[in-house]
Formats: sequence, C-alpha cells, structure tokens
Amino acid sequence: MTTFTEGNLRIVFPDKVRVRKFDGPSHGLSHCMKAVDFVVEENDRISFIEIKDPEHPLARDEDREKFRDELLSGVLDEELKYKYRDTFLYWWARGEIDKPVYYWVIIAMEEMTESMQIARTDDLKRKIPLNGPPSGEWSRRIVADCAVFNIDAWNRHRRNFPLSRIP
Repeated sequence: MTTFTEGNLRIVFPDKVRVRKFDGPSHGLSHCMKAVDFVVEENDRISFIEIKDPEHPLARDEDREKFRDELLSGVLDEELKYKYRDTFLYWWARGEIDKPVYYWVIIAMEEMTESMQIARTDDLKRKIPLNGPPSGEWSRRIVADCAVFNIDAWNRHRRNFPLSRIP
C-alpha cells in the first residue's frame, strides 16, 4: 500500500497501481501549467485525481467562504478544467496516454450534497468536454469520464483508493 496526504486528508493506493504525486514543482512546468494532485496508472486506465480540502482544520473562515463561493458560482469548475487539460497535455506529450483517462475530483466538504456533486460533474463534463464537438470530428476522446465526489461518495465509488480525514 502507498499512502499520500493532501491537506488534512489521507488517500491509500494498492501496490498494484503506479501513483505519482503530480501537483507542485516536480513536473517542471508549474510556472505555466496547472496539475492535478495525483496521476494513477492502473491496468486498464489512467486516473487523474484532484483533491480539494476547504475544511482543513487550519483553513481560515474567509478562505472557506471564498472556496464555497467559487464552488457555487462555477469559478472552481474553470480551475478544475485547466488542471485536467494541462495534465492531459503534459502526459500526452510524454507519450504516456495509451489508455482511457478518467478525471476524479474530490471535494472534502460536509455540505457537498449529492445534487451539488451532480451539478458540478455535469458542468465539468461540458467544460472539458467529455464528448468532443457535436460534429463528431474527434476520433478519440480526451477523457473517458469525470465526476465530482465528496469523501463518502468517493469511498463508495473507488473502494480500492480509500480516503479519510487525518485525526
């Protein structure tokens, strides 16, 4: 098992997958490209995982409120879109996009209801875009699927990558 922390959260990956902590200076282009937190290579897919932890115990109230406003207004969707696109472009340029790519966003916020998760997922699917242009000109998809989760929904969806708050 490989364990990583992001904010005040812990995510555990089984040994059979390759995981890379991607966000930060390690990719060498943080000055011009956004990056997801983790790139996970499984046998049949690549998963890009972004984790947001607005309820980190050290977060200031005004930062939590700002995050909530950005989430509800759709501003956060724009950031998430670019994190996906830049990460996809980076891995494509490395020649490592040889499997379907999935984009999973986890927002560790108590008030992240199922209806909010659905709304954010639908908006993200439009912004990436999940299905390409209406003309059907693309012969390949740039993302197989994407979704936004809270912690509980994530743990139901990806039981093999459990996420928990650090006590």
